[in-house]
Amino acid sequence: MLAYLSCPSRALQLANRMLLAGVLLLLSGLLGAYGLEAQLSMGSLVTAHALTIIGPGLLKLGYVLRLAAQQHLRTQQEPCCAVA
Repeated sequence: MLAYLSCPSRALQLANRMLLAGVLLLLSGLLGAYGLEAQLSMGSLVTAHALTIIGPGLLKLGYVLRLAAQQHLRTQQEPCCAVA
């Protein structure tokens, strides 16, 4: 995993996916926790509320990884990742 993250363009791709996943988790959690609360069972409602916490956490991690990858790409002039 560290070899995968050592390439800034791959880290940027992972960060973008993390941002998208975080937004989707947050939106689905909000929809379940506050939009469909009358139709959901207690376990599903707890899961939906947990998603409203996990989603923003994934958003924050993805954003920090994106900033680090962009900084590394800005300071590095030559392309780095060999694609097999």
